[in-house]
This record gives sequence, structure tokens and C-alpha cells, in this order.
Amino acid sequence: MANFDVIIIGGGPAGYVCAIRCAQLGLNAAVVEKDKLGGVCVNIGCIPTKALLHSAYVANLVAHDAKALGIEVGSVKTDYGVAMRRSRQVADQNSKGAEFLMKKNKITVLRGTGVLEPGKKVRVGSEVHTATKAVVIATGSRVKGIPAIGLEINKTTVISSDEALLLENAPASLAIVGAGAVGAEFADIFNAFGTKVTLIEALPRILPVEDAETSDAITKSFKKRRIDVFAGAKVTKATVGPLSVTLEFESGGSAQKITVDKVLMAAGRAVNTEGMGFAQAGVQLTERGFVKVNLLTLETTAPSVYCIGDVAGPPMLAHKGSREGTYVAEVIAGHRPPPIKYDNVPSVTYCHPEVASIGLTEDQVKAKGLEYQVGRFPFTANGRARASMETEGFVKIIRDKKYGEILGAHIVASHASEMIHELAVARENEYTVEEVDLAIHAHPTLSEAIAEAGLDSMGRVLHT
Repeated sequence: MANFDVIIIGGGPAGYVCAIRCAQLGLNAAVVEKDKLGGVCVNIGCIPTKALLHSAYVANLVAHDAKALGIEVGSVKTDYGVAMRRSRQVADQNSKGAEFLMKKNKITVLRGTGVLEPGKKVRVGSEVHTATKAVVIATGSRVKGIPAIGLEINKTTVISSDEALLLENAPASLAIVGAGAVGAEFADIFNAFGTKVTLIEALPRILPVEDAETSDAITKSFKKRRIDVFAGAKVTKATVGPLSVTLEFESGGSAQKITVDKVLMAAGRAVNTEGMGFAQAGVQLTERGFVKVNLLTLETTAPSVYCIGDVAGPPMLAHKGSREGTYVAEVIAGHRPPPIKYDNVPSVTYCHPEVASIGLTEDQVKAKGLEYQVGRFPFTANGRARASMETEGFVKIIRDKKYGEILGAHIVASHASEMIHELAVARENEYTVEEVDLAIHAHPTLSEAIAEAGLDSMGRVLHT
């Protein structure tokens, strides 16, 4: 048993980053973690998935584009098991990196499940530790099934992303229920490794939180790769067997029935709040099940108990959690950090082409009744994209008609995840489209499309 200035429950991207910032500010911090440091993102989420996506990208590049690039490779054979083991190595490297950072910053790691007790106390096993300044909840989230229709995760024929990341072989056929970022990414991966993929989304379009034009572009791209896409689809029945699953669903007014080797559940996540003593310690939840926080301080309804990351509410993104971690550390240390602008958190889906966005969609702008202008620039007209044979996609910038404010930006491109940050910086600092145009963009680059889309929103596009 020991006293610390700050005890953080959870060692994911929110928790361990919070601990590092606490240490930088002179606070004695401890992190409670029952599994590997890095949380879901590092171990069974963002990092291994991106490693597999890179394998999928290379497989598609070699299989479809190598000859046009002047490279003869013969027949292409993929091995999901090899790609999976490489992805595990990458994940392990990142987790060990988090362990190194804990030692470097003299942060104590308490192994086990943290249970919150009144009075800024945390029980880990049989020991109770006390925080003299604050406790931070960073317990994250987990995958979930849909038991009501028989799609409970059994880890064999009905799997989650956790199991998908550990398969030795790609299944011959796979239905993915849920076409948000996770569903789209796994559709991309398994399609590249030879799986017949069916993507099913209950909402009217895939990637439903993205701009409608973005969703349409990815739908067309997936269909071109022979991924079956059903949006506005309601699964009505699932018959789960030991070797296959039969799904019945309605889509476009007609009944559909498919039998697949496996079903991957990608229809959302549940936050980790059960059995952790929150209620007894005075920590209240919202109607949606997230921990209730003061958005200015991220303090919960229990004094000196804070909450960050997925469990604190959407957007449920690693980089949002990390920023909350540094923010809370500074609040605890008595600083006044600039408020987090939750409307300026970039969103990325790492399928190919990638999708990245920030700010409002066009539908959201219309719903707010704002006067706006849209600028678009297709990568078919971009020299670097042509040279790289990566011409799928576009940049779309939504500009306030009167003041030039960037209301939203949407990119579909081979490197959209890297390009979006120019617009994130612009929005964070309230630059107008006109001010973005003042920056000279190097030629030839994909980022020139951002400049051209900005010009298009002002009626001055040069290259289309």
C-alpha cells in the first residue's frame, strides 16, 4: 500500500499519457493496469490493425499495379498468418515502448484491476492505495455483440476485432456487421487476403459519421473490389453453427440471406464501468452509460476524481483520449490549459483509399442553416497522385460564405490521414480559407489538392 499524488486507473493512450504529463509536472503518479500497457489501441486495436492494413495495401499494389509500374512479380500469394504475426510484433514493440516510458518518467505501474473507493482510494487486489491529489479514470471500452438477434461473440464463428487480429488464416467468407471505421478497415484487410467480404450497415450509408460524398466514394471503391455492401440493412435473424453462420437481413426493401464462415461484429463498443466501484465512490453515469464529467475540467461528480478517454464519452478515439490525459494532468497540477475543442478532433479511417475529416459535414452545415460554399478537388487532376497511380478520391472544403471560416474538411486519398492535419491546425487557429491559400504548397504533392480545394471554394481553382 502506498500514497501517490495521482492514481490513474487504466494504462491505455489516455491513461499512460496522463501519467507521463503528471510526471513532467512534478507529480508522483501511478498507473493501474491489468493487462499490457498501451490498452486496446496499442495491443488489439489501432496499431496491429494498421500493420495489417499496410500488408493489405502492399498485396493490392503488387497484385494489381506492379506490371503497370514496370515490375514483373508472377503470381501473388498472400498469407494472413504471416501478416498477423508481424502485426503482433509491431504491437508488442509499442507496448514495450510504453513500459519504457513509465520507467523513464519514474511512474509506478500497479498490476491488477483498479476498484475505486471513496476518499480518493483505489483497491488493487488486496491493497488499497491513496491519491493525495486526484484519481483519474481511464478504463476504456470493449467490443460488444448483438445478443438480441443471436449474434453474441463466441470467438469462433462470431468474432470481434480482437479475434480477427489473431487469426492464423483468412476465412473464405466473412460478413462484417457494422460499417464504421472498424468495419471498413477489416473489409479492406480481408478482401486483400482473398476473403469474400459482405459489409452490412444498419444506417443508410457506410461510414455514417462521415460526409455523404465520402461514404459514396468508399462504397464505389469497395464495390469495384468486389466487396458486397449493404447499407440501410437490418439483420433479423442469425443462425450460428460450429463452422458457419447464416444471416437473414432486409436491405432496400428486399430480404437477403447469406451463409459465411465467420461474422465479425463491428457495430460499436461498450465502455468499461462495471464492477469498478464508481457508484460507491459517488461517480455518476450519463443516460448513455458514459461517466458524467464537467467538460471544462473533466472532473466527475466525485470531488478530485477525473475521467478521460473512451469512458468519458465520444469521440471514442485514441488521440482524443491522449489530449484529455495531458489536459487533466495540467488541471490537477493547478495550471489552466486551453480548453479542448471537441469539434476539432480529426477522424480517420485507414482503409484504402483512406478517409480523414475534421469539423462539420455538409449535411450538418445545412442543418445549422449556415450559408456556405464548397470547394472540391479530385486527385485525378493531381500530378503526384497520377505519378503514384493513387488517383482515387478528393479533397472537399466547406467554407463559411461570409467570413471564409473552414466549417469542415473531408479527404479521401491514399494518405488522407497525414494530410488532414494542415486543416486541423488551420481550424484550431481560426485561419480562413484565404489564409490557408497564403501558404505555398510544394509541387508535386498530394497536399496541393488542399490548396486547390480552398481555391475552388472561392471560385478560383486553377487545375480543373
